[in-house]
Amino acid sequence: MDITFTGRGVQVTDEIRGLAEQKLARLGRIEPRATRLDVEVINEHHPTLDGFKRVEASLRIPRKTFRAHAEADDVPTAIDRVRAKLERQLRDHHGKKKTAHTRGALGYAQAAAPEIDAE
Repeated sequence: MDITFTGRGVQVTDEIRGLAEQKLARLGRIEPRATRLDVEVINEHHPTLDGFKRVEASLRIPRKTFRAHAEADDVPTAIDRVRAKLERQLRDHHGKKKTAHTRGALGYAQAAAPEIDAE
């Protein structure tokens, strides 16, 4: 899984990069088909002195893209929140995928079964 980092109004340091790779690597284990993860760190200019740090992430798998964002006072907390949101989305997607696949296969088997007339 390729991870790309972008910073808007904030410098993405090696410390932030390493921390994010460590925390977000878990998503690759949950969804092994993940091809790319884009992480954007943004310095929001709210009325507070230092402002909020906003992290936006998009995880791409074939035919599907998961997106999440979170705000916090510091970048590691925002990364944790984004990871939790993406993880929940992936788990929900796995549940829907299995249910729809099973339901479709059973519906097809029932519809394709030939009817036998007992005379």
